[in-house]
Amino acid sequence: MLRYLIEKEFRQLRRNSFLPRLILLFPCMVMLVMPWAATMEIENLRVAVIDNDHSEMSTRLVHRIGASRYFKLAELPSSYRAGLEAIEKDRADLILEIPRGFEKEQINGRTAEVMVAVNTVNGTKGALGSSYLTQILMDTSSPIPSVRYRFNPHSDYKVFMVPALMALVLVMLCGFLPALNVVSEKEAGTMEQMNVTPVGRTAFTLAKLLPYWAMGAVVLTLCMGLARAMYGISPAGSPATVFLAAGVFVLVMSGLGLVISNHSATMQQAMFVMWFCMLVFILMSGLFTPIASMPPWAQAVTYLNPLRYFMEVMRTVYLKGGGVTDVAANLAVMAGFAAVLGTWAVASYRKRG
Repeated sequence: MLRYLIEKEFRQLRRNSFLPRLILLFPCMVMLVMPWAATMEIENLRVAVIDNDHSEMSTRLVHRIGASRYFKLAELPSSYRAGLEAIEKDRADLILEIPRGFEKEQINGRTAEVMVAVNTVNGTKGALGSSYLTQILMDTSSPIPSVRYRFNPHSDYKVFMVPALMALVLVMLCGFLPALNVVSEKEAGTMEQMNVTPVGRTAFTLAKLLPYWAMGAVVLTLCMGLARAMYGISPAGSPATVFLAAGVFVLVMSGLGLVISNHSATMQQAMFVMWFCMLVFILMSGLFTPIASMPPWAQAVTYLNPLRYFMEVMRTVYLKGGGVTDVAANLAVMAGFAAVLGTWAVASYRKRG
């Protein structure tokens, strides 16, 4: 019986002219576009430098700032007032004022103070620009330490984002599509035919879950192939660990989708509820904002977010080379979510013959 139900699901998927294209095109669009857009790096910040010292050391500092890919020398104003005017007229984002005696203080072994003024209308841009410039100033005024970057040697933001975007693709496809599955059959009237058959609730739920589990494997394989081909990003650990975690996570999301679909009367209602859940999951998962930087109450809420655990698994395997033992706790929590939501999906399906 289960075999025929699964076959029915795949036939319905093939008859839909839009969904097969969506399943293939959506991961491609996310993997090809989002790693370039979903980045916290800011380049070509315009700097106005006021060099009051005109020494060899201050000139070297100005050249070093101009050579950085994060900055672009916009102006060399003669006074601080002229620099402020450049910011007010949107010709500069930062002002660096080098005082007289800058080189003398450095030669005498004292720390020379400089002034940095930042346009923080865009708070993120201003904070990052100030941080980049401060790092250059610190390297200039003190011996450069030997720094080794672990897990992401080139500090490439795409290495951090691509594994998380794979999780995002699975959330959107394996969460939204099951949420619309049952309710679409209710609106089409085919659920009435299913209700008069001897199909049990467990078999019905498994027939809805397993096709999305297979679809998740296909989508993840496509995403991993694109990540390797386009960005040269491959898991530092075993790909089998990635597929194991993804298999459990897909059951979590498709189970949630079926629960929402069983309790929804219309597709609009199911879409609204699922979209609300997706927003909460994505924003509270650590995808863009580190969980450690959230307030304590928000950090506590993230423990109820299954995407948090899968995100940690993906980044642990991809960046740190972790194995099953390293992510066992996350896998156990996701398995618990899958069991609860799967049981809820079975219990919430009511046959009305």
